[in-house]
Amino acid sequence: MENITIKINGVEVSAPKGSTILEAARIAHIKIPTLCYLKEINEIGACRICVVEVKGAKSLVASCVYPINEGMEVWTNTPKVLDSRRKTLQLILSTHRRECLSCVRSGNCELQQLCHELKVDDENKYEGAMPEKCMLDTSAAHMIRDNSKCILCRRCSAVCENVQGVGVIGANARGFNTYIGQAFDMGLGDTSCVSCGQCIAVCPTGALTEKDCTDEVFAAIADPTKHVFVQTAPSVRAALGEEFGLPIGTNVEGRMVAALRRLGFEKVFDTDFAADLTIMEEANEFLGRVQNGGVLPMITSCSPGWIKYCEHYFPDMTENLSSCKSPQQMFGAVLKTYYAEKAGIDPKDIVSVSVMPCTAKKFEIGRDDQDAAGVPDVDIALTTRELARMIKRIGLDFTELPDEKFDDPLGESTGAAVIFGATGGVMEAALRTAVEKLTGETLASLDFKEVRGIEGIKEATYNVAGMDVNVAVASGLGNARALLNKVKNGEASYHFIEIMGCPGGCVNGGGQPQQPGTVRNFTDIRSLRAKALYDQDAAMPVRKSHENPSIIKLYDEYLGEPGSHKAHEILHTTYVKRKVNQ
Repeated sequence: MENITIKINGVEVSAPKGSTILEAARIAHIKIPTLCYLKEINEIGACRICVVEVKGAKSLVASCVYPINEGMEVWTNTPKVLDSRRKTLQLILSTHRRECLSCVRSGNCELQQLCHELKVDDENKYEGAMPEKCMLDTSAAHMIRDNSKCILCRRCSAVCENVQGVGVIGANARGFNTYIGQAFDMGLGDTSCVSCGQCIAVCPTGALTEKDCTDEVFAAIADPTKHVFVQTAPSVRAALGEEFGLPIGTNVEGRMVAALRRLGFEKVFDTDFAADLTIMEEANEFLGRVQNGGVLPMITSCSPGWIKYCEHYFPDMTENLSSCKSPQQMFGAVLKTYYAEKAGIDPKDIVSVSVMPCTAKKFEIGRDDQDAAGVPDVDIALTTRELARMIKRIGLDFTELPDEKFDDPLGESTGAAVIFGATGGVMEAALRTAVEKLTGETLASLDFKEVRGIEGIKEATYNVAGMDVNVAVASGLGNARALLNKVKNGEASYHFIEIMGCPGGCVNGGGQPQQPGTVRNFTDIRSLRAKALYDQDAAMPVRKSHENPSIIKLYDEYLGEPGSHKAHEILHTTYVKRKVNQ
């Protein structure tokens, strides 16, 4: 690629032709602040925080969208530039509800950080007023929007439209009265929002937050009549450490377990157990469809955001969905049936808590047909962020905790289960079991690398027992739409499809630790977190779901065999065809 040379703050910088000033500055290790900018998602130059001086230009330019050219001279830190940024922040604060002491984003707010760096304090020089549409929207199961903290950066609407292809939120009205909302002022919960939480993940302030359930959990733990059990999803261990200053992609499984015990949970279990169980049921279902002329392609059902998206936007393909519950729900179902029976506990006295990377799990626990024991399979779904808040609230020094192990038997799992958190992981785990079941032979290599990686759509063909099996993997709902349209239009034919609602899979879920735009734009967060899971898989003694001793025992003692009548009653579910409400 051709490089061109410019000067930034008097220093020569060589950058690829077509780069923006912001990108060239990054190469020179110069940080230009941003608020609205998200690389390849929201490149609109609207917030004006990233302005710089360019020789010959009549006014300051937005560095995030201004292309470089040979010989350009740029200054990023002149008095004129710094004064412009300060005035922009002061204007934003004039219509911003400033309750930083109690805001959930305090200490991790991009607006707050910029004000600190540029010495913009609460003694604001501009008198402002709140726009009329600064209402709270609490109508969705998973989140709260507080427009009094919104800075109109439009990151949320950009990721909803440009990445997820849902587009249920956007800028309404004009001028001073502009606000983020839905068409006709519908509540978010009344739209076709799929609860993926990607809007929360990219919000730079506290305008978008998940519905916090930590007080409910503390109350349950304090109730002597309740047995409070917790499960943690695979990708939580690969991201939780970020909340405590550890590098992105640090696996903190042992310290996480230790923290959960000290929070007061009666038992600390691993959702990975249920991921192995999901593979047993899903692989059996897939083989049954292939051998008996069932509906193909079969599509995975682990991601509740994807499931709701399918119900809204591809209702004619709900028959293609695997009938398996998600690992979260399977775990809750087994906990309140098999485990409750063995432990002699009334399911009504169990509080089943999950820790998930996913805000859509908060919606999923309230779905119909998710109550194997006559009570909800899972009572409370927490995000990774909520768990971090609980740990901080009780004063645990997380980084100094010892490594501890999950409780048995619902804490035993395999390498196949832990990679569920990365896009392609469910497919790879299923293939490890399905291929061995079909061929009756032991796989020489367990790594199906063709379905790994963060690409939005991946395809592969494997010859299994003399049959070519075509598979596809998609992550991010915009990619899911593109893939399914190819299937519907007859442009592609597959036997098995894995879809995850969030780009990169659960490691990039809407409930994971929030990283600022300065990190998201230039760091491959998804790959770093996924690597932690693949490294754990490679190091585990058992890497195939059907070889998990606790899963084998569960079938021997309770379920009978994969796909049995009892397994269907407890581990499988149904779907609905929904309308599209934009």
